[in-house]
Amino acid sequence: MYFFYRYKCNELIGNLLSLQQIKKKMRIHFLTFLLFILVAMPLASQPKHEIRATWITTLGGMDWPRQKATNAESIRKQQQELCDILDRLKEAHFNTILFQTRLRGNLIYPSSIETFPESLTGKTGRNPGYDPLAFAIEECHKRGMELHAWIVTIPIGNARQVRLLGKKSIVQKNRKICKQFKGSWYLDPGHPETGDYLSNIVREITSKYDIDGIHFDYIRYPEQGERFPDNDTYRKYGKKKNKKQWRRDNITAIVRRLYQDVKAIKPWVKVSSSPVGKYASTSRYRSKGWDAYHAVYQDAQGWMKEGIHDALFPMMYFQGNDFYPFALDWKENDNGRWVVPGLGIYFLSPNEKDWPIEEIVRQIHFTRLHHLGGQAYFRNRFLLDNIKGIYNEVKTDFYATPALVPPMTWMDSIAPSTPTSPFHEYQNDGSLKLQWGTSTDNNDQPTVYHLYGSTTYPVDTECADHLIETSLRSTQIVLKDWQKNRYFAVTAADRYGNESMPLALNEPTEWDVPLLNKGNQLILPENKKGTTIIICTSTEKEVLRTPHASRIDIQTIPSGFYLVYSIDSTYKELIGSILK
Repeated sequence: MYFFYRYKCNELIGNLLSLQQIKKKMRIHFLTFLLFILVAMPLASQPKHEIRATWITTLGGMDWPRQKATNAESIRKQQQELCDILDRLKEAHFNTILFQTRLRGNLIYPSSIETFPESLTGKTGRNPGYDPLAFAIEECHKRGMELHAWIVTIPIGNARQVRLLGKKSIVQKNRKICKQFKGSWYLDPGHPETGDYLSNIVREITSKYDIDGIHFDYIRYPEQGERFPDNDTYRKYGKKKNKKQWRRDNITAIVRRLYQDVKAIKPWVKVSSSPVGKYASTSRYRSKGWDAYHAVYQDAQGWMKEGIHDALFPMMYFQGNDFYPFALDWKENDNGRWVVPGLGIYFLSPNEKDWPIEEIVRQIHFTRLHHLGGQAYFRNRFLLDNIKGIYNEVKTDFYATPALVPPMTWMDSIAPSTPTSPFHEYQNDGSLKLQWGTSTDNNDQPTVYHLYGSTTYPVDTECADHLIETSLRSTQIVLKDWQKNRYFAVTAADRYGNESMPLALNEPTEWDVPLLNKGNQLILPENKKGTTIIICTSTEKEVLRTPHASRIDIQTIPSGFYLVYSIDSTYKELIGSILK
């Protein structure tokens, strides 16, 4: 009855919230009622493909690091701090890290273009003694997560930040492409050399580092952009265009160039940005003067239509009808690419807007129901501080199983070869070693592997509940806690996310015949009367020996997978298995 109810609820809500009806018939109270249902109804099955992202802010150490790197011991602590963050995100099955790499005119890796930020060591320009970006990439990949280098593009910094950068600031090195506006410095999007400058940074990162994506922030004019002091640039380069459209064209030209730069070096690297959360007013709902297209000259839907973006992470830090209609507007104009709404979980804090947790819960439900690309959370510290229980909510309910980043089929849709040479071996310590041969791919890049497990054969690799590990970079793994699964399979995935057919790592044998375990009672076949029953672990460690009976109490046996033998004076016979 539960599964029927869940299905009918999803069908009902899906019909009621069809895109056409949202556009034509939505009313505030009606939508509020439906969103209440979304919170109250049971969770549907977990999706296999979903982007689960979080922004890790390095500006001012807001999310990381708290520990300054000044010597060997503090470097170790700074690195461990990041590892602890990533461990908790892996526990909650996040798969995408938006890692702030360019802050305000500075970079967190050793660069030939800009210097190190103050947040790493406590002093602008000081080398932290290691490469934080390379370290973060390696640690993300160890945990099966993608790292997208988050680049703050147009802002250079406030007066203090620029002063600390000194001669290393672009303001000092190339003043003509910089503008001061409302107390801060910005690159001038209308100057042709601004694109050159950002291109150098993007090409440096993409060529030097094994990033999975590059993510542009503030790739727009600043707030109150109509006052931006670019009259001289417009006179020189505007070619008598409408000034507002000229500004939009300036941003789009930079986006186009950076996209082409990335794809020329590594076409599998995902290019995304975080535009203002409302593209423009819809036919029924106004943007209230704050949107991407008009306020900051950011034609983000145009980028998707042109194909110069792989994903958008719009900053949808709003509630109610400032969120839902605009989320649908993004979805309707995604051109087959990914839209991943950024959720403003920092507003849950009593020090911010003190939102109720139910608001974020509704937004997650809504994005899933309408098949957006996933969810992203701003900021990471509010997530891991579990403000109003948000970390527990996503870990326990929404992200109860792992999920894969969807395949980027518009770049490549050819799956790699299926892995070969399956092997499994039970270890003396009770663990299980699984191994397979390498896969090959048409793009000549290494593949990663997704591991699945199930109590039934063959393993259904389309079911998210069967995912055990994602994006493994090795062709073997040792599982300590494997007993809840009996069968295992592995697939290969290329850099674009295309997944191969599965390889079964073990198959049914004579000892896989399951015996009925009813509660804590093992039900045995009658024809074994007069024998002794022995129950062993998979490594043949005996845990129970008892005379045959039709029912045997197994309450004292720990949960796990066991082999059941019947012996008499001359013969020992494997009669089946149980999974307690």
